[in-house]
Formats: sequence, structure tokens, C-alpha cells
Amino acid sequence: MFQLRPRQTLESADLGWLKARHHVAVTPEGNPAHGPLGALVVWNDDEVAPGTGFGRHGHKDMEIVTYVRQGTVSHQDSTGNRGQTHAGDVQVMSAGSGIFHAERNDGTEPLKIFQIWLRPRLKGGEPRWDQRAFPKADRAGRLVTLASGRPEEDTGALPIRALARVHGATLPAGSRIEHALGEYRFAYVAPAKGSIRVNGHLVATGDGIAAVDEATLDLVAETDAEVILVEAA
Repeated sequence: MFQLRPRQTLESADLGWLKARHHVAVTPEGNPAHGPLGALVVWNDDEVAPGTGFGRHGHKDMEIVTYVRQGTVSHQDSTGNRGQTHAGDVQVMSAGSGIFHAERNDGTEPLKIFQIWLRPRLKGGEPRWDQRAFPKADRAGRLVTLASGRPEEDTGALPIRALARVHGATLPAGSRIEHALGEYRFAYVAPAKGSIRVNGHLVATGDGIAAVDEATLDLVAETDAEVILVEAA
């Protein structure tokens, strides 16, 4: 089963410094049809104005994967981690037993990110944070695993504590990828740029599409595209 979630149907918020669209509803006022997909409980498309950001706040028992679409996100947390993650790259925070952090846009252009929250297999554990560069050229015409709950199988991916994988691809117009979901019952696909067809369904930037109990995803680029795919149990 496929469920297209067009941009105009997504729950949204405009706080001035933050413009957000929620592919998965996060408040009671959100679209009731846009529920969680297994371990995937949040997918935010955020735009953060220059010189602003999310102040110090806490998380617990959540795996948070941030894919930077434009600009640079600056991170600081209560375990002493500091870092900057640039466009095309990924940071992962395992909140575990509890962590406080802040994220800012210290640049001069709007920061655009996908922030993806996944329920962990088990609660608790030591909090941790990491980041990694994923050159877009390495993803040209193919999916590369950016974060994985099975890091022993997905060499090079950032480890997460959820039964899930996060993939990225840059697809030239007309290119095609077939991806078997295997053990994962749920999947969600959103273009960071461009437009694609997912098993025949047109999905443009700002849209997303959910798949439930599908064996294979067929991705065809309508235009030059940058795509993020999450699969989850």
C-alpha cells in the first residue's frame, strides 16, 4: 500500500525564525492520516533562519537523524560534543538515558534540514552523538546507507539503535533504482531536491510517500533529484 503525503496536506508551523512541515503528524491538530510508520515517529522538514536555532532542550529514548539539505547546522550537547554538519552530510544523536543539546544556524543563508526521529529497540543506554560526510558523488545513481541499526552489515553508515535504515541517493533525470525492503514493513521517501516517481506515484520536493507491506520500491527520477529513504520495522 502506498500513501502519498503532498506538501499542502502536511501539518505545518511558521514561527518566524522556524518554518516547519511535518511528514508525520506531531500534534493533535495534525493530519490524522499521517501517523507513524513503525519505528519512524517524526520526519520534520525544517527551515531555520540565519543567526537563530533551537535552544538547549532535552531528549530521552530517541534516535535522531539529521540530514542537512542546505547550509550548516551547529551542534552542542551536555556530553561535551560540539560540531558542524554541512549540506549533504548527516548527524546522529542517540538520546539514550537523556541528553540536552542545542542546534543553531550560524551561517548567512537559511538552514534546511530533514530531522528524522526513530524509536530505539531498547530504552536507556549511554547518550552519544556523531556526524559523517557523505559526498553526493558517491551516491550518484545509487542508494547509500547513511545510518543503520545494523552497522555490522552497513559498513560506513552511522550506527543507530533502531530497527531502521536511512538511505540517500542523487539521481540524474531518467535514472532508476529498484530497492528491496526485505525485513522492513514500512518505508518513507522524500526528495530533498527535484521530483521522482515511486512505483508510478509522482513525488516532488516538499512531498513524501509512505509504503506499507511493499516488497520493492521502484524509484525513477523525473528531474535531477536528491532523495532520502527510510525503512523501518
